[in-house]
Amino acid sequence: MIEKLLPDECSARSVSTAALAFVGDAVFGLLARERLCCTHSLPASKLHSSVVSVVRCEAQAKAVEQLMPILTEAEKAVFMRGRNAHSSHVPKKSAIADYRMATGLEALFGYIYLDGNIERLRELFDIVWQSSCRD
Repeated sequence: MIEKLLPDECSARSVSTAALAFVGDAVFGLLARERLCCTHSLPASKLHSSVVSVVRCEAQAKAVEQLMPILTEAEKAVFMRGRNAHSSHVPKKSAIADYRMATGLEALFGYIYLDGNIERLRELFDIVWQSSCRD
């Protein structure tokens, strides 16, 4: 396993589902931004619009379809916890089903990151990226 960015002792199993999604949102966004910066020579405004197309909840919900067949039972359980978590806020232009799927994906990414399994994080993100590039 590869280390997290910070060496803090933090068990992914002890973090709330909302906190997992909070961390996962940042991790997913960082992965998307890094991939875009390293593969495209674009001005910042274009980078921003490109990353939004990958991180918006509709795109994340679609990506879940690609990931589900390869998730472990533990990963599926984390995803389901995130998907089923109660949220008091849904963005205006988003369908609630897409928002919940995206929250599940973000919880999964937060869990895997905090668990320190960076290789698995990369593997899943590569699948998401390939899926988003086909659209």
